[in-house]
Amino acid sequence: MSPEITVAVNGALGRMGSTVLSAAAAEDGVTPVGGADIAASSDSVIISGTSVSVPLAAGLTELFQTIKPDVVVDFTNGEAAKQAILTCINSRVRVVSGSTGLSPEDLDEIKQLAAEKNVGVISASNFALGAVVLMHLAGIASKYFDYADLLESHHEMKVDAPSGTALSIAEAMIEGRGSNFEHNVADLQTLEGTRGGDYQGINVHSARMPGRVARHEVVFGALGQTLTMIHDSINRDSFMPGVMLGVKHVVGEKELVVGLANVLGLGKSKP
Repeated sequence: MSPEITVAVNGALGRMGSTVLSAAAAEDGVTPVGGADIAASSDSVIISGTSVSVPLAAGLTELFQTIKPDVVVDFTNGEAAKQAILTCINSRVRVVSGSTGLSPEDLDEIKQLAAEKNVGVISASNFALGAVVLMHLAGIASKYFDYADLLESHHEMKVDAPSGTALSIAEAMIEGRGSNFEHNVADLQTLEGTRGGDYQGINVHSARMPGRVARHEVVFGALGQTLTMIHDSINRDSFMPGVMLGVKHVVGEKELVVGLANVLGLGKSKP
């Protein structure tokens, strides 16, 4: 029988962090053991839907003085995410991160340190399995169409636009096509920005509104036909199977893995 994988959550008091703690408590082979959150005002947090309480600290460095988990799940953003991941690697704690705002330079730094310390890290723009499959299929379809629009909509509190998932989908589309898409330029644009952002010929549109969690829609166009692919995340529970899959996978890694596709076997083979 395999030992339980112990998990702590960075951003434990946020909506995503609290969902991860609950999912870890319900997952076979996984045990939640702590959390960190800059908003912590006590030294423990009760896992939603249970009577279980785990240690809580304002930061990971402080938390690691109390407990040392096998894996930290991180859902923060930008510079905070980068520092959290580096802190974990230096403490030889594996990381599963769905944080947004990491630049290519940030990922290069994380990759180098992870390889140096032999610590597994998974960084993914989206943990919804359907979104990852959509990304894969959009890459396949792209070689057969000349025009494409990409529309994404999220809740009004999302800080970045377009979403990291939308950018990952666009990158997969360009890679699958092998060149830029054709791109219509309106002779008269009566409202600036109506055509959306231009990513190598793909028109990218972002919407932010209450009632949404995440939707990604790809529309391909060719002579006499269109092909539309849509993925909806109805609630944050949709991300949890992918997160738990990442937690179980990362314990066997000793380097940075980018994208859940590479965990599902949908990514490119390593050279």
